[in-house]
Amino acid sequence: MQDYQDIRQDMRATVEARRDLGPEYEAALIESFVSRLDATIAHRVRAEMHASGAPKAKSRKNSNSSIPLALGSMGIGIPLTAIAAQTSGTAGLLLAWGGIVAINFAHALSRWRERD
Repeated sequence: MQDYQDIRQDMRATVEARRDLGPEYEAALIESFVSRLDATIAHRVRAEMHASGAPKAKSRKNSNSSIPLALGSMGIGIPLTAIAAQTSGTAGLLLAWGGIVAINFAHALSRWRERD
């Protein structure tokens, strides 16, 4: 549950910073929030994998890291949707889901580049 509190605090802080700093800093604030969100998702996925006793992948090419990322995105998306909609309405909702989409898109792009 601590992860949810940290994410809520980060989201609130990002929204407040956006209000204080204005739209010219929006891209930097989004980048910062997305990187913290990505680290939180990665930590939660590793913890789940460790708790389930899943064997570690021997090579990155043989692992299917898309599934944990997709599940982590869905798991984090639910509380983020509630937090963002409650604290900053549609703008916060778009920011939260834009970050999730950006993380998944970056992951898909990196997997696509690995195949070539």
